Amino acid sequence: MTSYRTAAVGALLGALPCLFTALAAQPAQAHGAPTDPVSRTFACSPDGGGAARSAACRAARAANGPEAADWDNLRIAGVAGEDRERVPDGKLCSGGLEAYRGLDLARADWPSTRLSAGAELTLTYRSTIPHTGTFELYLTKEGYAPARPLKWSDLEAKPFATAKDPALVDDAYRIKATLPADRTGRQLLYTIWRNTSTPDTYYSCSDVVLGAAAPSSDAPSSEAANPPSRAAAPPSRDPAAASRATSATPATSGTSATSEEDDGDSTPVLLAGGASVLVLGVGVAATVRRRRPSR
Repeated sequence: MTSYRTAAVGALLGALPCLFTALAAQPAQAHGAPTDPVSRTFACSPDGGGAARSAACRAARAANGPEAADWDNLRIAGVAGEDRERVPDGKLCSGGLEAYRGLDLARADWPSTRLSAGAELTLTYRSTIPHTGTFELYLTKEGYAPARPLKWSDLEAKPFATAKDPALVDDAYRIKATLPADRTGRQLLYTIWRNTSTPDTYYSCSDVVLGAAAPSSDAPSSEAANPPSRAAAPPSRDPAAASRATSATPATSGTSATSEEDDGDSTPVLLAGGASVLVLGVGVAATVRRRRPSR
């Protein structure tokens, strides 16, 4: 019995190095995908909420294999940066994996996230185990047609943002970037996560709708471009200035312009005029009486 136990323990100890080697060769279970802007794989998963009930997600699940329920497992081992060689055109969203082929359906009604062109973006990439690696964010070019299969030529040659080894906080990586300002409408945000602590590369498609970019702060405001009319100056308290303003104003029809010299008492002038009229009347009456013929 003792020899049997000794042999069993020896066999177990001898197998441990092989077991550790096999475990080390397996890809690490550090899965993930974008949840904001929501990716197709997450939106159409059992965790996708209302988005999972959309027509696009129903069609995707009908085409997918059962493995696609694992929204955080869309990865390929050993790509080594040769994405365009390993992932064929028309299969970018599935990474060329048959189990996720429904994510490649060319349609314009995928669950999407509304963003503003040229605005700041914080991409939330949900994961469970911290790993080192680099995130690359690509945006489709102007003229992208969601009703056609996505090709590598639909993406810019270089990412508009990258992030190396971001911290995993509350089960998510958060990558800050600035969206390109020259694209609007329905576009696609393509995320590649190249692990350096594992041989895996992850691929994700997030449908977005970009609104017009906000006006630049360098552009003149409407008030600056069209300044308000100058307000009328308050009346001057300088009598001389008031006199100049009055004399400079032309008289309008039916009115008379007066100066400050007319402000005196006009009563003596009226009395003198009345007396002159009275004397003239008496003189006229006397003349008429002298010329009347006698009877």
